[in-house]
Amino acid sequence: MREGQRSGIDAGQQAQESPAPALLWDRPTGASQATLILAHGAGAPMDSDFMNLMAEKLAARGLTVVRFEFDYMAARRQDGKKRPPNPQAKLLDCWRAVYAAVRHQVTGPLAIGGKSMGGRMASLLADELDADGLVCLGYPFHAIGKADKPRTAHLADLKTPTLIVQGERDAMGDRHTVAGYQLSAAIELCWLTAGDHDLKPLKVSGYSHEQHLESAADAVAGFLREHAKKR
Repeated sequence: MREGQRSGIDAGQQAQESPAPALLWDRPTGASQATLILAHGAGAPMDSDFMNLMAEKLAARGLTVVRFEFDYMAARRQDGKKRPPNPQAKLLDCWRAVYAAVRHQVTGPLAIGGKSMGGRMASLLADELDADGLVCLGYPFHAIGKADKPRTAHLADLKTPTLIVQGERDAMGDRHTVAGYQLSAAIELCWLTAGDHDLKPLKVSGYSHEQHLESAADAVAGFLREHAKKR
C-alpha cells in the first residue's frame, strides 16, 4: 500500500437488473474529491501494471478509483485462457451494472472512463448514464492501420465533460490524425509528447514513462476537480 488505501476485491452492491462484477477500490487517505470508475483495455486485466499505477497515482491526488473486469477478462482470470472481448452490447450492459452498483455506494461526483477499449465503451454510455465526467486514457480512435475508419461518430455530439489523455504517436490515434476528426466541444485533449498507446514516450523525447503517467494523473485530477458536476 502506497499513498492510497486499497480495500481489495469485493462483490460490491449489485444492480437490480443484472449483477455487477467484483470491484477493486483505491481510496485516498483523506476526503475523496470525486470517484472514477476505470475500466481496463482489451488485452490486460484491471490489475495490470498500467492500471495499478494509474489507480495509485489518482488516489494519491484525492480521487476514489473503482475498477472491474468485463466478463471475458474475469473468465480468463479463472482459467488462464485468453479470449476476445465480449460483443459490444454485453460490454455496455456490464458497464451499466457497474455504474448502478457504484452509484449506490458513493457520494459526490461520479465519473467513468478507462484505458483504450474500456474508455471507448464508457464514452458510448456517458450521456445515457448522466455521468459527471468521462476520462479516456489512450482512446482507440481507430484500429491500427485503419485511420480511414474512425470510431468517432458519437464523439461529435457528446455532452458529458470529457478528458482524453493521448500519446502524440499513438498508433490508434496520433495527434495529426485526430486533428482531422470532428469532436464535441465538451472534449478536452491532453497530448503527451512522443507517447504511444500506453503513454510511453520515446527515449529521445527527454521524458520518461513515469513522468507521463504523473502528467496523466495530474490532468485527470485537475479535470475532475474543475469539470465534474456537483450532485
